[in-house]
Amino acid sequence: MFFEAERIVAVREMILAEDEKGRKAALAKLLPMQRGDFKALFEVMAGLPGTGRLLDPPLHEFLPHSAAEIEEVANASGIDAASLQQRASKLHEFNPMLGHRGCRLGITYPEIYEMQVRALMEAACEVAAESGAAIVPEIMIPLVAEVKELAMLKARVEAVCKAVLTEKDQQTMSYLVGTMIELPRAALTADRIAGEAEFFSFGTNDLTQTTFGLSRDDAGAFLPSYQKQGILEQDPFVTLDRDGVGELVRIAAEKGRKQRPNLKLGICGEHGGDPDSIFFVEEVGLDYVSCSPYRVPIARLTAAQSALTAKN
Repeated sequence: MFFEAERIVAVREMILAEDEKGRKAALAKLLPMQRGDFKALFEVMAGLPGTGRLLDPPLHEFLPHSAAEIEEVANASGIDAASLQQRASKLHEFNPMLGHRGCRLGITYPEIYEMQVRALMEAACEVAAESGAAIVPEIMIPLVAEVKELAMLKARVEAVCKAVLTEKDQQTMSYLVGTMIELPRAALTADRIAGEAEFFSFGTNDLTQTTFGLSRDDAGAFLPSYQKQGILEQDPFVTLDRDGVGELVRIAAEKGRKQRPNLKLGICGEHGGDPDSIFFVEEVGLDYVSCSPYRVPIARLTAAQSALTAKN
């Protein structure tokens, strides 16, 4: 409990920092916590590939919003309430899901991603040394729309990886750097992006939002009416829309593998546990699906059925 409270304070210190020096001081406190997170992941995976997605949510999500919350957090954290209010107002976005998040954070504040990559690679090296297992970390950069974003961040990621592997005397450890395809532009320019990315993970939740122009959190107010009137047969956030979102997945898969034949492809999101969506994923030729824990049994069963169907 204390550890979580300490983490929250460090995150808020990082967000409230006025300059890079202040952010790095807060990130230094977060580094061992993140390393512990990743170490637990690699230990559970027992030598299987483990993917770490770098910070995706906008920073304002980590701050309080109402006056009462701001006062409470300020008192608990020893932070000036006025400063907290000012920073929260500065970070406020009218449409944060299309705002300052994902790789945009990594480009604006590269020290955040550098800390996370260091934590991930240090954890991988520790688990490899302790267990003798072959750990292959997969580092995923979210919300890429332009290949230049990925190229810039990949260079920083690889610099940190090489430094850690040298420090830990693990130069033979392999790692992959890839991205999430969750924007239509990324899907349509997947051949360029595959020039930098070693794997694609289709973030179908956001890809559905940005393709339909729908808010996943708000569309429930009218989607039942759309289904009732036959405009949409199924909720596109439950079952993958094959004609629109699915076509973007198909295009990206084909373009990506044309550029990089061994490109690893998968989807992550609630669609990964939906049987109809899994059959489509098999049809397109993706390698895996990722889903919420409670959906894993049906996902495994459906994946087996879809593979047998394709084989026959």
